[in-house]
Amino acid sequence: MEKIYDVVIIGAGPAGLSAGLYAARAKMSALILEKSKTGGQIASTEEVANYPGSIENASGPSLVARMVEQCKEFGAEMEKDTIVSVKFDEKIKVLVGEKNTYYARSVIAAPGASPRLLDVPGEKEFTGKGVSYCATCDADFFTDFEVFVVGGGDSAVEEAIFMTRFARKVTIVHRRDELSAAKSIQEKAFKNPKIDFMWDTVITEIKGDGVVEAITLKNVKTGETTEHQAHEDDGTFGIFVFVGYLPQTGIFKDLLDMDKAGYFITDDNMKTNIPGVFAAGDCRVKSLRQVVTAVSDGAIAAVQAEKYVENNFHDEA
Repeated sequence: MEKIYDVVIIGAGPAGLSAGLYAARAKMSALILEKSKTGGQIASTEEVANYPGSIENASGPSLVARMVEQCKEFGAEMEKDTIVSVKFDEKIKVLVGEKNTYYARSVIAAPGASPRLLDVPGEKEFTGKGVSYCATCDADFFTDFEVFVVGGGDSAVEEAIFMTRFARKVTIVHRRDELSAAKSIQEKAFKNPKIDFMWDTVITEIKGDGVVEAITLKNVKTGETTEHQAHEDDGTFGIFVFVGYLPQTGIFKDLLDMDKAGYFITDDNMKTNIPGVFAAGDCRVKSLRQVVTAVSDGAIAAVQAEKYVENNFHDEA
């Protein structure tokens, strides 16, 4: 008979690794499944300066490596596989992957969310080298530099306002002629002397040699293109993209409760609408998506999964 795990964790980002650590330390049989790169978004972050204890300027990959080592030290298993479908209608949960099928008494869904990309030449090449999707993470690197913020919603405008604490100038680039952010947020931005606006404009290319040095801008109404070069004394500038996130929750559609954007709806204990299924990390509805909140979610989910298994499968022990 196939092995039945106490908990199967989908996703090996900070939330999933934290869940795996807590589950394994509680002597649960725990399996962490990851379809691509262990560590999620943080794996491509060069410096994690806002994670408590990272006084040695830990990089994303080094922090992830330590998390993985801890998980394995306490007995958590890890495998590479892509889950393509799940069955949650029985007491034992079934997860069907491209490689194998997995069985679990409880499940923690931590598939994460990915920033929506501009999808222009140079974007991927300069991610982490001038292009960022997290002001809280990277604003400090652009102290006294010029910064462009792409987007017009609440997140984009709020992050632009936040960036003015660091950058000497912030320009919001928006493809429309008015912002979609809440009026109260707009008012703050319009009153901020450090913020300029480029309306009806999109970035079509990002250029540089090792770091961002120039961008090509296009007016969507006139078709006119211009190029902005870094100031010669700076040599670079920042591009912060806030055009939305894409939660990786598609396989759970019509099974787990989600909001309109596809984020899992949970209670404070990470419980979903299905008993024994929990969600953690950037994939769920929350006000702050950071490593520190992801690992918190994972810890809570694992503790709750342990209680669920104890209460519902104690006769099998």
